[in-house]
Amino acid sequence: MIPTSYYILLGSGLFTIGVIGVLTRRNVLVILMSIELILNAVNINLVALSQYFHSVDGQVFAIFVITDAAAEAAVGLGLIIALFRNKETVNADEIDLLKW
Repeated sequence: MIPTSYYILLGSGLFTIGVIGVLTRRNVLVILMSIELILNAVNINLVALSQYFHSVDGQVFAIFVITDAAAEAAVGLGLIIALFRNKETVNADEIDLLKW
């Protein structure tokens, strides 16, 4: 039996890597993948704490997070494709469509 603290440490590590990826990268696709990494870290923590407290609430929330991540990926990739067609770049610094 693996202790719950190992899962919490794994989730914390993945969350940290995801946050660093969002804050330091300029490529929009890498930022999107870092957000997915953050959401997966949250899922690991939800399921681990659900098992620790002998409840299924965390697993239910994890399923909602998975569906939210799938919708976010679909919409995000659609937006990235549209921006690439207009600007011909996926660099976050060069996308300034909302500026006056």
